[in-house]
Amino acid sequence: MNWWEALLIGFIQGISEFLPISSTAHLLLARQIFAFETQADTELVLEVFLHAASLLAVILYFSRDLLRIGKDFILYLTNKQQKHYNHYRFGCLLLLSTFVTMGAGKGLEYVLGEQLTTIALIGASLIITGIFLVLIEHGVDRGMRKELTWRDGVLIGLGQALAVIPGISRSGSTLIAALWCGLSKEVALRYSFLLSIPIILGISIIKLPELAQGLYSDQWPSLMLAFLSAFFFALLSIKWLIAMVQNSKLTYFACYCIGLGLFSWIFLA
Repeated sequence: MNWWEALLIGFIQGISEFLPISSTAHLLLARQIFAFETQADTELVLEVFLHAASLLAVILYFSRDLLRIGKDFILYLTNKQQKHYNHYRFGCLLLLSTFVTMGAGKGLEYVLGEQLTTIALIGASLIITGIFLVLIEHGVDRGMRKELTWRDGVLIGLGQALAVIPGISRSGSTLIAALWCGLSKEVALRYSFLLSIPIILGISIIKLPELAQGLYSDQWPSLMLAFLSAFFFALLSIKWLIAMVQNSKLTYFACYCIGLGLFSWIFLA
């Protein structure tokens, strides 16, 4: 992996991780189009680095929210004061959605098996993502609810589980599910971003043993370049998505997903 490949892979991961366009699909398609070549041990380390970059970006962006939720979660557990309950409950809902995602996601992986990485499935999933983005933007009554329910937590967790399919965006599926439940844009965005943290963290922890296999890789400069690129563009994508949702411009992402899905079917499948 040379320096420009590292920059490009970091850009693709960072810009697509938090936009509703599926980072996994983009990385798989990019590898096929550009024929990236990386050593097996470097590939494992690269995956961990890219996830760590995305994780660091969202943690830094939402650090105040995380501190408030973590502090009130612990305080409510210790003293049961009502003033800490809202953030405690929010934390419990994040945990509920995470566990639902883990269970349903594993089930989907088992059912779909090797079909998960086929170009045909990726193309179809991108088109489906695009259609749902159009529907949520134009075909569903706007919700203004500020309070999440336990039902919302389960449904959003199920939506996030669909992201095990390349082409189904994690941020897109959680955002669509939250808005479909009738939540306001502000709450839907906040919940979607914060929900990404335990999932990305879990993936990174699972991959840590594999990281040891690449500790002596000779491509550390390229790996660090990919990390920095992914981190920078992940921060940009967070700000971009917030602005696009608040200005009702999800249709732009919908058109992009549908166009890329059709391109994948016609030219790559």
